[in-house]
Amino acid sequence: MTQLRALAATLALPLALLAGCGDGQSGGSSGGGVSYAPDDLVLRVDVAGGLVPVAMTVTEVPALSVYGDGRVVTNGPMIEIFPGPALPNVQVQQISTADVAKLVDRAVDAGVGKQTDFGMPNVADAPTTHIMVRTGAGELVSDIPALGIGEDELSGAHRAARQHMQRLVEALTDLPATLGRAAVSESKPFPSAGIAAVAAPWTEMGGDQGVEPQQPVDWPGPALPGEAYADRPGVHCVSATGEQAALILAAAGKANSRTPWRSAGSSWQVTFRPFLPDEATCADLADRS
Repeated sequence: MTQLRALAATLALPLALLAGCGDGQSGGSSGGGVSYAPDDLVLRVDVAGGLVPVAMTVTEVPALSVYGDGRVVTNGPMIEIFPGPALPNVQVQQISTADVAKLVDRAVDAGVGKQTDFGMPNVADAPTTHIMVRTGAGELVSDIPALGIGEDELSGAHRAARQHMQRLVEALTDLPATLGRAAVSESKPFPSAGIAAVAAPWTEMGGDQGVEPQQPVDWPGPALPGEAYADRPGVHCVSATGEQAALILAAAGKANSRTPWRSAGSSWQVTFRPFLPDEATCADLADRS
C-alpha cells in the first residue's frame, strides 16, 4: 500500500515549540464560510485496509491530517533496520489558515463527496484511499478502492475519475509543490498529548534470528493488554495522557519494535500510536471512516 507505518523515534515536545510557524495565527481558520477551531480535523487522506495485520488497521497513521490552526500531521520516513524504533515517526508542519482554506476549496473543486463511480479493479485485498474534507455542508467523503492499482481493465470514465483523485492526493501530500515551499514550515516531531498502546503476547519470531536477545522492560502505563476491540479479534488497547503518557513515551523512545514489555506477570509486544489532535481514546483509532 502507498503508506506504510513509519518507524523512527519521537518524544513529546511542548506545543510552544510550534509557536511562530506559518502565519502565526493561534485561532482556527475558515474556508468556504466555515470557521474551524484549532483542533478541528479539516482535511484527511488515509490509505487503509487491504492485506495488512489486523492491529495495523488501528495503529497506522493517516497519510495526511490538516487541522483548523494550520497544523499538518504526516508519517515521517521509515528507517530500514530491524528491529526498528518502537515509536512511529509522526511529523508536523505548519501552514497558514488561509492556505487551509485553499486546500479545502481544492478538495471540494476536485469533487470530494460527489457521487462518483470509480469502478472496482479486479484486485483482491487492496487498500482503500479515504479522502475527507470538512465544509459548511459537513464532512464530504470519497472512498476509492485500489487507487492506482489494476486499473487498466476499467472503463475510460472510471480511469479518468480515478486519475482525477490521484492528482488530488498527490497535490495534498506534496504541499511545498502545491502551496509553495515558503508556505510550509520545516517538519518537526509531532508533540502528542496522549498515546495508545496496542498489545499482543510477546513471542519469538523467525525474523529475530541473528538479533541479540531483547531485554524485557517494565511497562510504565496502564496494565496490558487493555480492552479488546470487539470487531478486531486479538487486538487490545490501552491509552494514557499527561504524566503517564510522558513516562510511556520516554520508555518507548529507548526501546525497539521487538522489546518485550512486562505487565501483569506477562511479556507483551506493543505497537505505539500517538494520538493526533482529533483523537483521545483507543476507540477513536478504530474509526477510520
